[in-house]
Amino acid sequence: MSTSKSGGSTSNGRDSAGRRLGVKLFDGQVVFGGEIIVRQRGSKFFPGDGVGEGKDFTLFATAEGLLKFHYGRKGRRYISVVPKAK
Repeated sequence: MSTSKSGGSTSNGRDSAGRRLGVKLFDGQVVFGGEIIVRQRGSKFFPGDGVGEGKDFTLFATAEGLLKFHYGRKGRRYISVVPKAK
């Protein structure tokens, strides 16, 4: 009887690459239209004014201005773009 498994086969050793999810831009930062704000799985953050949502739940700016993270209805976290005063 062998005391250890033979070296030829193993069922471990596979993993997928990380998906680089998370918040990319933060509260108070200046954003331009089209910039990605958050990459997420599911709606952790919800789009507010000046923010759009992609089919993979990515939030992106649709207008230029300052980012604002805030709470809204039902305790949800929203991200909005506030236009800069000229």
